[in-house]
Amino acid sequence: MTTGVLIIHGFTGGPFEIAPFKRFLENHTNWKIVVPVLPGHEMDLGVQKGSAKSWMMGAELALRKLQKEVDDVIVVGFSMGGLIAMYLALRYPIKKLILLSAAAKYISPRILLGDAGIMIRSFIRRSYPSDSFYHLYNYKLTNTPIRVAIEFLRVVRLVQRYYHQVKTPVFIVQGEQDGIVPAFTAKLLYEQLGSKEKHLIYSKNGKHHICYSEDRHVWFPKVLQFMHED
Repeated sequence: MTTGVLIIHGFTGGPFEIAPFKRFLENHTNWKIVVPVLPGHEMDLGVQKGSAKSWMMGAELALRKLQKEVDDVIVVGFSMGGLIAMYLALRYPIKKLILLSAAAKYISPRILLGDAGIMIRSFIRRSYPSDSFYHLYNYKLTNTPIRVAIEFLRVVRLVQRYYHQVKTPVFIVQGEQDGIVPAFTAKLLYEQLGSKEKHLIYSKNGKHHICYSEDRHVWFPKVLQFMHED
């Protein structure tokens, strides 16, 4: 049996947001891991052309392609990607669902940019060749039309009413210091999701970019164990 992992990034973000977790999976599994760039989120652009429909369709097309190449698919969603991951779980057979800082509440671009700067100064220069992510966030957030921000809220509203219909086994990870998605959001999700098997871990010092939290070495293995279980 072959396993594929689809990882969906967040609003105004990109694959760099989940890079540490992706690298961890690559080092500990032989799974096929796919991290598509959602429409309008290309590296050198602001989020100019994206919409709720295009983001969901982009993730859906990536899932369909991956399903043709593997036997089982696990979907990981970060921030807005967590909402899209739940949407996919409603429509397709998915083995496991991982929700990281799932954005069930609205995002504050100002806080997002501030946290991104802290994330990059603390970790990127030590671990990755590029230190340009902060400037990328700055450009994207200052060039994000109000129309596109409204599209993000549309994603929230579209998925919110169906939480109870999600039956896929789920693992939720939430930072207690998240200034964008309130920590209590994770508990609400945990209680409202219809999954029989569900787990919730709080990162005591974790902020919104949870994959860069200081305690990631603790919860990465726990999530991987969940992903391995039948």
